[in-house]
Amino acid sequence: MSSRARVAGLLGVAMFIAACAGPGASPGTTPGTTPGTTPAANIPAVVCVGASTTYLDWLTGDFQPDVPDPIEQPADTTGDLLETIRERGRIIVSSDPNYEPQSFLDPDTQELVGFDVDVARAIAEELEVDIEFVYPDWDVITAGSWAGRWDISVGSMTITTPRKEILSFSRPYYYTPATLAASTRSGITSEDELPFELPDGVEATTLTTDANCAEAIRDGRTEFDLWISSGTTVQSAIDSGIPVRVITDSIFVEGLAVAVDKSGPPHAALLYEIDRIIGEMHADGRLTALSEKWFEEDLTQEP
Repeated sequence: MSSRARVAGLLGVAMFIAACAGPGASPGTTPGTTPGTTPAANIPAVVCVGASTTYLDWLTGDFQPDVPDPIEQPADTTGDLLETIRERGRIIVSSDPNYEPQSFLDPDTQELVGFDVDVARAIAEELEVDIEFVYPDWDVITAGSWAGRWDISVGSMTITTPRKEILSFSRPYYYTPATLAASTRSGITSEDELPFELPDGVEATTLTTDANCAEAIRDGRTEFDLWISSGTTVQSAIDSGIPVRVITDSIFVEGLAVAVDKSGPPHAALLYEIDRIIGEMHADGRLTALSEKWFEEDLTQEP
């Protein structure tokens, strides 16, 4: 279903609920309930997810998790993207300034910080080059055909079979659970209280990023009572005061990796170096330390 169709369906659900409330009923209130609360039966069968995410794929039945292809050291680096980056003296990394705690702008310094950011900086340091971050939309990153606008994605990207057709992946640098959350306004405290089944009984509505779903809940958008995102992102939203609670804490677990565009320049040498760096960071504990710094737990071990 297209995003436009999902929005139309969502508006239809909202209008139906408003009609059922009857004349004089205030928004979000049903006769016989306390004002400002909504029974579970009145929650729209809609889940908010980021566009082009595995959470959307899971809701639509298209989720195909995968593992990276074997990565071997090439005999020659001539013409490789690694050579271009070293000659330039800078690696360009796509990121997201609104995906806390993986990547976000520090409110005091406006500097990009977060777990993914620290991993990307470590890769640049090992390659002995500077780093530049750019902020394309997630659906543009996952579509491939980057046309040289950036070199790699260090953005918590799940390895999937369809993505492997257009992107090359390193080994995972960490793993996160997909989490179902609900607004506290909804009154839902467990998946058993939902008046419909997941995933078949709901429609997905997409916003640009997962974080936008949390912001919609914060802004009182009652049609966004349910939200699926990374467990780390959900917890960050809770910590920041957004009125959501975890309903199901591990729908599935994702292996998240560095990605390179297959349609770009040859990059076998670059991918080998990045994969080697990640392997060393796993082995020497640097990834564990970064995970504990940003998530307060070690998410770098394969479940």
